[in-house]
Amino acid sequence: MELRTDPVVTTLDMSESKDIGDGKSLEDDDDYESLPPTASLATHMTAGAVAGILEHTLMYPVDSVKTRMQSLQPDPKAQYRGVYEALSRIVRTEGLLRPMRGLNVTMLGAGPAHALYFACYERMKRSLSDMLQNGRNSHIANGLAGSLATVLHDAVMNPAEVVKQRMQMYNSPYRGLLDCVRTVSRAEGMAAFYRSYSTQLTMNIPFQAVHFITYELMQEQLNPRRSYQPTSHILSGAAAGAVSAAITTPLDVCKTLLNTQENVALSSLHISGHLSGMANAFRTVYRLGGLPAFFKGLQARIIYQMPSTAIAWSVYEFFKYFLTQQQLARAGGAGPS
Repeated sequence: MELRTDPVVTTLDMSESKDIGDGKSLEDDDDYESLPPTASLATHMTAGAVAGILEHTLMYPVDSVKTRMQSLQPDPKAQYRGVYEALSRIVRTEGLLRPMRGLNVTMLGAGPAHALYFACYERMKRSLSDMLQNGRNSHIANGLAGSLATVLHDAVMNPAEVVKQRMQMYNSPYRGLLDCVRTVSRAEGMAAFYRSYSTQLTMNIPFQAVHFITYELMQEQLNPRRSYQPTSHILSGAAAGAVSAAITTPLDVCKTLLNTQENVALSSLHISGHLSGMANAFRTVYRLGGLPAFFKGLQARIIYQMPSTAIAWSVYEFFKYFLTQQQLARAGGAGPS
């Protein structure tokens, strides 16, 4: 086959690929999407960190709206009919930069969290696929690898989520990132930053399992040769984000309640102290709004997840392709002249 390049699809000539690193060629991985076998852990982590930071930065205003729309008893001035109406009113009444409040802590958390996330996913996916399908693509391996990667991701990201969501709420009392961290740690202890960790894992493990399985299934249909194909990565990422977001919205509502500790909502039920635990969160959400309360912010969550997941995968797949090309170029130039 020949090396063919056009604006939409770039296909590697697998039959002419040179052996790299330990003698294993890219042809051996024709049905398996991964970075080159000799890629370092740092390479995986760098690609993942860039993808994570871009994903969260570009979609952050919608994330701010989602947090507010999940409020169980919002201030009358913070009740919104839809995402666009919410964004326009926040900008008009609270300032142009208000939807970006808390972005700094999100970027600080997203870089290392996504670096661990993608590196763990790639390594575990390869190992589990070798065990289950002799190296070929395995949906079970994809789901398990995504679930294991989530444990590392959330351990880093959970404190950033707590600070971010408290700063996103209407009339947030915190002057900034450091003020929020100091105030919460003094008033509620360091445990406050991990109060929602079990709920976060309960939500994100099924989210990521569905996410990775959906992404790989879409790739099998749209891009069976697993070449670098930006359109297929964007569409697969968007579909994976929408499906997994819709399924796990009730858990996300509970997580938001645990992170924000809405004083007005908790006081209306005569709950003193701090709400903790997934079971308590589920009961409280139901008491405050019944079954519909579990789907508050569903539209905003899907609108946020579809493009953000598409961005993450398209950026990550670009890095994978780019690094593969660089490694092939180095291998091709290493021989005798």
